Amino acid sequence: MSNEVEDVGPIDYLVVEFPGNRMTGEAFPILVDLVDRGLIRILDLMFVKKDEDGSVTGMEIADFTGDGKLDLAVFEGASSGLLGQDDIDEAAKALEPGCSAGILLYENRWAAPFAAALRRGGARMVASGRIPVPALVAALDATETAG
Repeated sequence: MSNEVEDVGPIDYLVVEFPGNRMTGEAFPILVDLVDRGLIRILDLMFVKKDEDGSVTGMEIADFTGDGKLDLAVFEGASSGLLGQDDIDEAAKALEPGCSAGILLYENRWAAPFAAALRRGGARMVASGRIPVPALVAALDATETAG
């Protein structure tokens, strides 16, 4: 394994739906901050729109509203080429018609040293996952009720 690959942190993806194609941009400065602080590295970021007839089209990374408030130009060029048409098609299946989505592929740079140490020691990832916040809250509520 080359040093370059050995030093890579875990890679995650997100598909975030914007119902009714409404995107406020509130989260984008936070995303930029995560990159600036070296916590994540964006590998791919793209936007798609699912029309009422179910067809899916790509959207340019730009000011979506035209009002100058949602400037996504900082993300232009965030394309490693890892996301392909099959990934876009799969993400689009999760979208409701009349919605748009951001598809983000990113490296967890904060975890790279930990992951590299595990790999050097011969460990390998055999499972991974996320617990949705609503499921966590429900589990905590159930624990509290049972106690």
